[in-house]
Amino acid sequence: MSPTNDAPSLDDVLVGEAVLGVYRQMFAALARDSGAVVDDPEMVDVAETLLAAFADAGEEGLSREQMRYVCRRYPTEVFENRLRVLKGLGAIREVFPKPNQLRYRASFTSVVGLMFVRRMMLDGGQSEMHRLLALEQLNVADPRMTAEQARAGAEGLARAFRLWSVELVTLTNGTIEELREQAPKLWGTEEILQRAERLHGAILRRWPQLDRTCTDLRAAIYAYGDASRRAAARLSDSAGTTRNLTLLPPETWRTFARTASREELAAVLDGFVFDAPAPWHEPAAVVTAVEDGPRTTPPRPAPPRPSVPDPGLSEDAASDDAAAERLRVVAEQVLRGRERVAVEEVLDQDWTAARRLLADLSSAHLHPELPYRLVWSDGLATRPDGSPTWLSPGVFERTGP
Repeated sequence: MSPTNDAPSLDDVLVGEAVLGVYRQMFAALARDSGAVVDDPEMVDVAETLLAAFADAGEEGLSREQMRYVCRRYPTEVFENRLRVLKGLGAIREVFPKPNQLRYRASFTSVVGLMFVRRMMLDGGQSEMHRLLALEQLNVADPRMTAEQARAGAEGLARAFRLWSVELVTLTNGTIEELREQAPKLWGTEEILQRAERLHGAILRRWPQLDRTCTDLRAAIYAYGDASRRAAARLSDSAGTTRNLTLLPPETWRTFARTASREELAAVLDGFVFDAPAPWHEPAAVVTAVEDGPRTTPPRPAPPRPSVPDPGLSEDAASDDAAAERLRVVAEQVLRGRERVAVEEVLDQDWTAARRLLADLSSAHLHPELPYRLVWSDGLATRPDGSPTWLSPGVFERTGP
């Protein structure tokens, strides 16, 4: 009885079972059971440990006791479940198909499938796309390749590029955190586009009758290029002027600032040295001062110089002795006969008075006629409950008589 057009033949069934058998062996390490994917990374570790042990065992394989010893750090129920799934999907088989078989061997396809998955985890399929394009380029150059095989390869690549572009568009329109996590999918975009365009040209030159298939492939390639450029542009904008993708996006900082405690906020900036804003200034006052401040005006040309010689400074232009004497008195009151004193000790008081004292010490340090110096050290101490809140270590010392 010959098969009808609707009923599959025996050969078709055998081919389908062979394909399914390869799929089962490839993804057996990722299967929780015969119809589901694992949801625990430990299950994948058990499969990888077993496959590595089979590779070291050689042609003799492993017994059930040896497999259990290799996976001894895993619970018994986890090991039994993984062994049952791997045997059921063909990743681990008996050395000889006979009853009461005690030794087993591993499938080469399962090891290759696990290596493929590990590579996919690193860059999201970028390396596999490079390999696929290089392999198709070699196939097109092979004189034994037919037009139907070229059509199938071009259609598969067009399908992959379409799905890739859809995923990139979705990431571009989604959250910036998700786009940053999938950033490896944007690496090497220009090289992939060049490889794909060269392959498209080679197929079209050798088989001109595949112009419609090549048109679909070219459209898919251009769609992938546009989507990847838009995603890269948004990723670059989120990184700011530093172009550092390791920095957290502004959304994450705002969430942290709203949910963190005062101690956690202070710990973020611990170790940084910078001039913190004055704590007695209200934010509204700062905004008002900025808005009311003078605007930048273009520089005005200098007036013409007189033709008579410059007599120099007048003798009445002397230094402000009263201000210098006042700074000297303040400095000596702080030193109290010592050669140096720690700034932390001087500023350990009410901040309104401490800031005036710090201004006088800075003026004494900058005065050219006074023998005093203010030296700051590296580091920044955070004191949430103290005043001032941020404090850098330093000393105020006498440099002369």
